[in-house]
Amino acid sequence: MSETPARRHVQTNSPWEAEIGFARAVAVGDRVHVAGTMPLVNGVLHGEGDPYVQARTAFGNALAALKEFGLGTESVVRTRMYLTHARDVDAVGRAHKELFDAVRPAATLVVVSGFVDSRVLVEVEVEAFRGATA
Repeated sequence: MSETPARRHVQTNSPWEAEIGFARAVAVGDRVHVAGTMPLVNGVLHGEGDPYVQARTAFGNALAALKEFGLGTESVVRTRMYLTHARDVDAVGRAHKELFDAVRPAATLVVVSGFVDSRVLVEVEVEAFRGATA
């Protein structure tokens, strides 16, 4: 019988994690999955009305969760970007390229109808793999 890899979690100060029952990031074996991450820092929205700043902040939060596992952008193999407006594709894409151009993860960008906080324009998800190199 094979052993199941250890499961580790990262929790943040987001009230949604406790309320809904999820972790900011979960690592199992060589994979790390970062949950949908908004551009909030200590509960305060960063970049209200600015999709570029919101994307950089949200990705920064997601990368901070990866750092808890000793990983950085070089380990990212997949990103997902959720936007409330198609007009923001260029701004969010620019933020993504600045962070991930060297590693070129698989990426998905989807326009959605909205988020829990109507001021949020962008939410992101990140997946990483230990041992991935650019």
